[in-house]
Amino acid sequence: MAKLSLRRIKRKIKGSGIFRCLKMLVLWIKQLWHYICLPFAWLKEFATVKHPKIWYGITRMLPGRLDRYIIGKFIGTYFFAILLIISISIVFDVNENLSKFTEYHAPLKAIVFDYYMNFVPYFANLFSPLFVFIAVIFFTSKMAGNSEIIAIMAAGVSFKRLMRPYMLSCVLISIMSYYLSAYVIPHGTVIRQNFESLYKNNKKNTYAQNVQLQVSPGVIAYMQDYDNKTKCGTGFCLDKFENKKLISHMTAFRIQYDTIADEKYHWKAYNWNIRELRGMKEKITKGDYQPLDTVIMMEPTDLVYSKGQQETFTSPELKDYISKQIDRGSANVVRYQVEYHKRIASSFASFILTIIGMSLSSRKRKGGMGMYLGIGLALSFIYIMLQTVSATFAINAGTPAPLAAWAPNIIFAFVAYFCYRKAPN
Repeated sequence: MAKLSLRRIKRKIKGSGIFRCLKMLVLWIKQLWHYICLPFAWLKEFATVKHPKIWYGITRMLPGRLDRYIIGKFIGTYFFAILLIISISIVFDVNENLSKFTEYHAPLKAIVFDYYMNFVPYFANLFSPLFVFIAVIFFTSKMAGNSEIIAIMAAGVSFKRLMRPYMLSCVLISIMSYYLSAYVIPHGTVIRQNFESLYKNNKKNTYAQNVQLQVSPGVIAYMQDYDNKTKCGTGFCLDKFENKKLISHMTAFRIQYDTIADEKYHWKAYNWNIRELRGMKEKITKGDYQPLDTVIMMEPTDLVYSKGQQETFTSPELKDYISKQIDRGSANVVRYQVEYHKRIASSFASFILTIIGMSLSSRKRKGGMGMYLGIGLALSFIYIMLQTVSATFAINAGTPAPLAAWAPNIIFAFVAYFCYRKAPN
């Protein structure tokens, strides 16, 4: 078969149906984009003619070329720092856990998708303030070294105006960080913790003894033994009080949580006995062979606590759980309150650390950016250490949870204000 020339090949491709479809698709997209932009062009023409002052004020609020330049550098350096440091962390983690993975015969699919696909967003979001600080110091000191900041300020841009693209970038990073920590990462944490309990020998606590709690006002539940693996408990007792008087006493040899029910709080009691007390009268109902379907306002998470359980709740679930535990008078609620407030406080840390990093690295000095990176790393680790210490004080020393979560931000806010006042203007 004779070889086709390049010109004949091109002619065949252009004459094919696929090429014509792609060409029509490109033309259709261009036409659609034209119709989308047309109302904005009419609006701009109308505003510039009829209301030029309003249009001028709107355009001043929109990000300009300088803003887009700095935002692009900020976001790009931020994700590059995440990619670099998390890649190194994965290498060290694989080196540390490889023997456990082989010992417990962890499948490759589970290692990649169940463990590391949830490992990366968890630690990337946990150390997000560190990455923000490194990114700001890295590209700002580079701009200062290239005399870009001097040229920007010589053009009449104030230091306050120069902060605007930094703050816009922080808004994007804070929204992303809060959304990940509040809605996405908790679901991945459940999968990662289950993997660790199976293949890293980090056994979760799944058993509880002598559990007593107030499931609702005037209703006290007691369970002698509970196994979270089977969602089954033995030695169950439920007492109902009215005006400090016992009106109902229920016992069951075994109680099972209904995991396939459409709604929560459904339990099945076996070998149950109910005594209803009404003054001098007493009514006894027994069920030795027929299980009793009942609704009791408690869940398996109320009976067993495992390490890091508060990280597996989304923020709405965490808020509901906290309010429910407070109504019950439970003392084991502080760590959940700290986790709830810490998610909000950590997202605001980007603004504070950005102000500090930008104020420190905006001057052109001899020696390059090494000193700035050292200061940035030190301050970031101090911030993370303060988060851990304040959370420990809240859990063990009775410090209010909102204060413990916001204490690092409050302390570093004073540092940011001092650095901003001393920055070049």
